[in-house]
Amino acid sequence: MSRHGEFLGIAFLGIGLWAWNEKGVLSNISSITDLGGFDPVWLFLVVGGVMFILGFAGCIGALRENTFLLKFFSVFLGIIFFLELTAGVLAFVFKDWIKDQLYFFINNNIRAYRDDIDLQNLIDFTQEYWQCCGAFGADDWNLNIYFNCTDSNASRERCGVPFSCCTKDPAEDVINTQCGYDARQKPEVDQQIVIYTKGCVPQFEKWLQDNLTIVAGIFIGIALLQIFGICLAQNLVSDIEAVRASW
Repeated sequence: MSRHGEFLGIAFLGIGLWAWNEKGVLSNISSITDLGGFDPVWLFLVVGGVMFILGFAGCIGALRENTFLLKFFSVFLGIIFFLELTAGVLAFVFKDWIKDQLYFFINNNIRAYRDDIDLQNLIDFTQEYWQCCGAFGADDWNLNIYFNCTDSNASRERCGVPFSCCTKDPAEDVINTQCGYDARQKPEVDQQIVIYTKGCVPQFEKWLQDNLTIVAGIFIGIALLQIFGICLAQNLVSDIEAVRASW
């Protein structure tokens, strides 16, 4: 299992580094800080790095009977488990604060929508999947320089929204990327026909409530796997130390 995690971690790291190379980040490291929003590549790099470290420590530690690597594996996995547990408790206790941070995070990325293709695809996927537009509504797109309704905005997308905000016609096989043009200049009743008017934060809350059992089951399953990994590593360390003590 550790070996699979190690290979999967290498794959995630490879995808992340390839994506950065395609965007020219590796040839200009300072551009990492240029993006005003969130770069989804970080997800691949962080997840890949953690999986590789855990996989390497667990696999090599077990094969070489290296108690240091096995202890490192169990402690590192324990820290991750503790952080997940803490995050879950804090998210439950400080729900309003989490909602405010989510609102701030989405709006910050709305500003940077056109700055990075990966971020743009992530926002489009989110809005299409949850059938939402903006953090709390379509007017949040006023924060973007291309979509705001100010008179000084000369963009053709002025007072519009991205195509991912548009309601989908099942009869259409080709995506109309211009369907959001001038959408917010229409009366609110007409807007509801052509675009999603609900925000992504309330839609995410609704999705969580509707799928609470599944989400809880996934988190419990991950937690049990982590506890099992910690116990297995500690048990292996005890066996190795017992054998060495008998020499």
